[in-house]
Amino acid sequence: MRCPYCSAPDSKVVNSRPSDDGASIRRRRECLRCARRFTTYERAQLEPLMVVKRGGQREAFNPDKLLRGLTLATEKRPVPAELLRAFAYGFEDEVQVPEIPSGEIGKRAMSFLRPLDDVAYIRFASVYRDFDSLERFIEEIRGLKDREGEG
Repeated sequence: MRCPYCSAPDSKVVNSRPSDDGASIRRRRECLRCARRFTTYERAQLEPLMVVKRGGQREAFNPDKLLRGLTLATEKRPVPAELLRAFAYGFEDEVQVPEIPSGEIGKRAMSFLRPLDDVAYIRFASVYRDFDSLERFIEEIRGLKDREGEG
């Protein structure tokens, strides 16, 4: 493990303990050259979550793609970026299946946005559901208002 201060290739482990509910290991290290201490985290490499696209092709889940979509939907809205980041980067751990259809990711993202911000929800839905007309857009907003009246 390279030292982040002097780039020396050797360090010794001073302390080791589980982190993130046992999902990773936190190691406190000391550089053998400059004697400065730094922390590293080790996580088991599991099989990546595979996303099944509409056309049938498969690709590894990329939390950055999900975060980018959520960020665009919430631009200039009062939704904390930390909340979006936690959802996107925690998504893979929550799913617990080896493959997921891309549409399911969109549904879960909409369920996540719905209670946070109506505008962000509509923005995300307009892309996810590929609104093809103004009427379809208005229909979604009416549905949102109807559900609001029920709750």
